[in-house]
Amino acid sequence: MIPVSAAGIGFTFDPVGGFLRDLRVTDGDRILAPLHTAPWVTAAEPTEGLPVHLARLAGDFFCAPFARADGASTMHGWPANGHWTIQQGPEFRAVLDHPVLGATLVKSLTLLDNHPFVYQRHSFIGGQGTTSVANHAMIALPGGGTLRFSPKRWFENTAQPQETDPARGRSALAYPARSADPHRFPLAKGGTTDLTRYPWAPGHEDFAAGIEAPGHALGWTAVTRHGAGDLYLSLRRAQALPMTMLWHSDVGRDYAPWNGRHRAVLGVEEGAAPHMLGLGAAESPDPLTAAGQASGVTLSPFGTAEVRHVIGAIAWPEREPVLALTPGADSLTVTGEGGTRRTIPFATGFLL
Repeated sequence: MIPVSAAGIGFTFDPVGGFLRDLRVTDGDRILAPLHTAPWVTAAEPTEGLPVHLARLAGDFFCAPFARADGASTMHGWPANGHWTIQQGPEFRAVLDHPVLGATLVKSLTLLDNHPFVYQRHSFIGGQGTTSVANHAMIALPGGGTLRFSPKRWFENTAQPQETDPARGRSALAYPARSADPHRFPLAKGGTTDLTRYPWAPGHEDFAAGIEAPGHALGWTAVTRHGAGDLYLSLRRAQALPMTMLWHSDVGRDYAPWNGRHRAVLGVEEGAAPHMLGLGAAESPDPLTAAGQASGVTLSPFGTAEVRHVIGAIAWPEREPVLALTPGADSLTVTGEGGTRRTIPFATGFLL
């Protein structure tokens, strides 16, 4: 593990799979730690035979492609399953040892003193073709949480449930399904549930994606962590990563390595992966392309393509949902539904 830090913030980097782990943000006299590490990783259990992304499941990692294999790699591609070589220099940089569609992939992780954020940039140099992408952050919510988002057109899930065999696991949503109201998403047993709260069902494994609405530049997800008194923030370019994919993992898998113990985990996976839309994938063009949004990252033999994403955390009133995020020249103002207002340092030009 490689420690990376600046004033008030730090994390560790795992070069096997490229995991950003153990994020710590100092806010006043508190240390905030919103990211999840799987129990088999914490216990250092044997993981022979497991793909890297699962054996070392923790924190946040980059997928290209997302939820698919790339050549001889397993699911989530080489960025989540290969080895990253650290480059020396003033900025933390690592190069993936395996090409992605012929491209060299460079990971840059930047910390700024007293900024509560990690500024992530993934650069594809050369290559040819188009790949789906996503940052795969996992939030620990042992006390539950409340979610809010930048404007969405609708929420939609995959063609099939995460778990189809009741002897192995359980999914609770209806599949495939779509709803313009995240507070009323269809359940398999009938009725609806509220995707903006966590948890919303006992013992389940489910997936749903919010599709960004047009007309704004900053895409965001804000998760108020109940019992923690803090707020997890995920920021991105709305058009470049137009899908907020939610992985609800709460004791919904009974087989190894999950073994009924992977609990209170919410994946907040920001990306462009239209194949994850059970209804939208059958549309031509797909809903992202039809709206002029990125449906992936297109590589060029003579160019560079980038994916930028920002994650962080701030202290926040217990259970207060976020109403709005407003960027300034070098700041971000977070406004809550209960009237709380905080202005924090933010390198706005990184995204906008």
